[in-house]
Amino acid sequence: MTASQPNVVVVLTDQQRWDVCGVTPELERIAREGTRVEVAISPQPVCGPARAGLQTGCYATVHGVFRNGLPLPSDLPTLAGSFAAAGYATGYLGKWQLGGEDGEAGPVPPELRGGYRSWLASDQLEATSDAYRTIVYDEDGQPVRLVGYRSDALFDAAVRFVADHHDRPFLLFVSLLEPHHQSETDSYPAPDGYAQCYQGSWLPPDLAALADPNDPAGSPHRHLAGYLGQLKRVDEGVARLRDALRSLELTDRTVLAWTSDHGSHFRTRNDEYMRSAHDASVRVPLVLTGPGFSGGGVVRQPVSTVDLMPTLLEAAGVPVPATVQGRSFLPLVGGGTDPGRPAEVFIQVSESQVGRAVRTARWKYAITAHDVHPWHDAGADRYAESELYDLDTDPYELDNLIRLESHRQVADQLRVALLRWMEQVGEKLPLITDAPPRDPFQRRVDSRVSELPVAGVRFGHQ
Repeated sequence: MTASQPNVVVVLTDQQRWDVCGVTPELERIAREGTRVEVAISPQPVCGPARAGLQTGCYATVHGVFRNGLPLPSDLPTLAGSFAAAGYATGYLGKWQLGGEDGEAGPVPPELRGGYRSWLASDQLEATSDAYRTIVYDEDGQPVRLVGYRSDALFDAAVRFVADHHDRPFLLFVSLLEPHHQSETDSYPAPDGYAQCYQGSWLPPDLAALADPNDPAGSPHRHLAGYLGQLKRVDEGVARLRDALRSLELTDRTVLAWTSDHGSHFRTRNDEYMRSAHDASVRVPLVLTGPGFSGGGVVRQPVSTVDLMPTLLEAAGVPVPATVQGRSFLPLVGGGTDPGRPAEVFIQVSESQVGRAVRTARWKYAITAHDVHPWHDAGADRYAESELYDLDTDPYELDNLIRLESHRQVADQLRVALLRWMEQVGEKLPLITDAPPRDPFQRRVDSRVSELPVAGVRFGHQ
């Protein structure tokens, strides 16, 4: 192994909010020692499309996975394919969700595995496992039962992969289900004793303002403790994996990235957990350490997780495929600049609605289509303005400014940026209608926000 061939490990959680703190000391340690991307944005807040973006560095207009249930194209260059071509061993563990709705819930055909050669995964891990019974499938499509709590079992497999491949460069992608809910029970099954540690935890302002504690399905109040308990155990698993790298003297030769596919608004913005343009849905943690990232500080310019693939390839000295639409953020690490980088990141929304948005360091501008089917239609010819948030003064997006004439110029500028992005990623340019103006003296809060004070709080165990 040469200095230009670092190992690469990606840890992907499912549905992890960006603002969870106090329960993830290992994540915070990586952020201090390495590089933290302050504003990391999912290109699409739903599992399959977000994962397709991570594997290809492309938006749905190229990879085609605009909703769950669609397969990853077998002819599109991928993260694993690029590293394999450079001589890397490649391994995938955990949840895939890119096998397509015509396939089985568990095994994934080799041609739909994104180029990974070592394989121990399930297409729909939530359908083949629960907290203490984890069934995944090997390279031959045969079921394998892993022992222990689900995230522990996958980190055990990750440690075995590292031990077996430490003598050559490798790419390992560890894809967890936690802290996603167990779908069939709508529960967050943390390990025994873990949820109890977080009962009564503080809520972030959006959940505190929007959730109804008297609603029997009041998701944040009912589920937050289990959610945090799951995440605490994941953090401990990452620490064990890093211990394995250290024991094999691979720490200084391994890039480790930790991120998530999307966040969770706990049913406060629509009838499920994500699929909205709000930061609660699209903003995720992203920390990296290892060669090129240790001591890198904070990247403050907004970054899309579509940018992670080219960033990892550049850090390893591996050519970036011409099909990639993301842009490496390696030039921004350590306080660097990237003069050609757009000021905005682009977001596509599907399944619950057909929407588009751009997010800058300060602003969020979103549009929504009303005459299309959000499950069957990837895009639309007509959209209407739906949201504008000033994130400097309203970081939890409780005050929708889209109908205020005082912010018309800001909205118009962001519309231009959004249309430029839509054209850049291959979408047909739509007609966007203005939001109707509103009485400037009318309350500007979102229709689902009660008159609660918005105070900064830590999300996690105090």
